Amino acid sequence: MKKLVLSLIAVSALAFTTQAQTEKGNFLLGGNIQLSTSKDDGASKSDVGFAIIPSVGYFVSDNFAIGTGIGYQYNKDYTQGATSALGFSTQTSAFVVSPFARYYKGLNESFKFFGQLSVPMAFGNTKVGDAEGDNMTKVSKDNTVGVALSPGFAFFPSKNFGIELSVQGISYNDVSYKDANDNDNGGNKNFNIGANFFNPKLGVQFYF
Repeated sequence: MKKLVLSLIAVSALAFTTQAQTEKGNFLLGGNIQLSTSKDDGASKSDVGFAIIPSVGYFVSDNFAIGTGIGYQYNKDYTQGATSALGFSTQTSAFVVSPFARYYKGLNESFKFFGQLSVPMAFGNTKVGDAEGDNMTKVSKDNTVGVALSPGFAFFPSKNFGIELSVQGISYNDVSYKDANDNDNGGNKNFNIGANFFNPKLGVQFYF
């Protein structure tokens, strides 16, 4: 399997003094863009996925911001069968809302650690189609509510530019499904603990 994953997080903030990046009264503007593609050996098409989730936050006190992200995510996967008639495709899409609170702890003016607590929620549906990705039919409505705690590190080389690196440390998700007729169709809950240091998120920040 060949896989290409591109993850970009762009965050910006209004800043007016040397240390204004995280001072009370300033705004945190940014977003999350993720693109991915993968292809199984023998598959006629590549799986694709993307998410666009812009966010805005406000520093209610020095080094402490609250805000939310609002956006959209989409994935389409192809499963090959022994014959083309047995193959199928799956498409998921969702509207995403992710309130968050973030606290910074400064080592000095250029380096700060932070922790972000978020409550990601997704409201969407799943469709199934043929092996070529056509004739899609909705089979379920999917709702997800989660909680995630993400530690990170921010580097501010200048007043108007910053770079951050973060990992997901603790997360919990509760997923529920309904069929096409709005009848309950089960769900699942999962809890993960332990940062995956081999899958970090790299952010580029611009301050205005």
